[in-house]
Parts: sequence; structure tokens; C-alpha cells
Amino acid sequence: MQITHLGHACLLVESADVRVLIDPGSFTGDFTQLRDLHVIVVTHQHRDHLDPERLPELVRANTDALLLCDPDSVEVLRDVGLGPSVHQPDGTVVGDLTITPVGAIHALIHDEIPRISNVGVRLSAPGEPSLFHPGDALDGEPGPVDVLAFPLNAPWQRSREMTAFVRRIGARQALPIHDALLSSTGRGLYLGQARTLGSPDTEVRDLAGRGAVLFS
Repeated sequence: MQITHLGHACLLVESADVRVLIDPGSFTGDFTQLRDLHVIVVTHQHRDHLDPERLPELVRANTDALLLCDPDSVEVLRDVGLGPSVHQPDGTVVGDLTITPVGAIHALIHDEIPRISNVGVRLSAPGEPSLFHPGDALDGEPGPVDVLAFPLNAPWQRSREMTAFVRRIGARQALPIHDALLSSTGRGLYLGQARTLGSPDTEVRDLAGRGAVLFS
């Protein structure tokens, strides 16, 4: 499995010869040049995970790619001329890769802000590491996974919740995402907490600016 952190919550995952792009949002750099995508996943409709201006261009350039999303994002995507598919309960199989939905509701931001749907994804294939991307929620139950993408910082998350999430999932390897709101100093602080206060059995690997990184 190769993973590229394209910025904020957006990951390009290449596993079992399947190319999956997760959460191409407005806080991510130029993703419109990506080609040969098989699947595009949107975990929820917030603009930092779903960029309604640039996503149509990406889909037009990858006409064979399956666009998967949570239930509440369907209307948002249709409004910009896209035809998404909602996750099937038992998962979606593309080649040898299975994309399994995990979770249902976005984490609470504030009592006065209505909660929306949020569906994370577990990616797995025979002979490949498994990956869990939770979107914006920490209550998903993906089962055993080898690689965890964990939100480093968010308006809906305290640092102790972040480290508890890393510890609860207990993956062999973890990579920080959802980090666009942090300064370089703040990012280093949160990353240090993830490494020292998360699971002692989890190696935290920072992919920012590193391009495609191999996970085994």
C-alpha cells in the first residue's frame, strides 16, 4: 500500500492496484491533476472534505471513477452535476479492494450546530495492510486495522480525545491528517502528543510533504 497525504484530510491510497482518493476538500492543494483514479470517497459535506468547485473537474477527468459518499452529501454533489453512490452496508468491492463504511454521524461541534452524516471508510485487500479513515468522527468501530489516519486537530476535538482515539484503535501504524488549522509550532505540539500519549504499540508516521510513502 502506498499513501500520499495531499493536505488536510485528503489521502491518495494505492492498494491492490486500485487508486482511491479520500476527501478532496478546499483545504487541500491542487488535486485536479490526478488521473487513473478508480474511486473517489467523500466522508461528509463540509468544504474541507468536499470542494464543490474543484471536484467536478476531477470527476470529469476520471470518468470511470466511482464516487462514493455519505447520505447527506448526495444532494450537495448532485447540485454540482455529479452522480454519487451511497455506501452499501456490506461495502463496495473494486478489484481486490473492499471499501467498508464505518460510522454514521459527524462529531458534535456545538449544540447549536445541527449534526450531519459522516461515513468513514475501511480499505482492505488480501495481502495488503488495511486502512481506516474516519472523516470527522472518533466513534467509528472499524475492527482491527493496520494503518489509522487520525485527525490531529479540529474544532470538534480535544487533544486528549485525539490521543485516546489513537490508543483505542491500536493500529500498528498511524498517520496524522486534518491539520490545516495548525501553525507549524502547534502541529509539532499535537504530533508530539500523538506519539507520547497515544498507543505505545502504534508508530506515528508523518507524511506531510513526503509524497507517496510505502506501508507494509
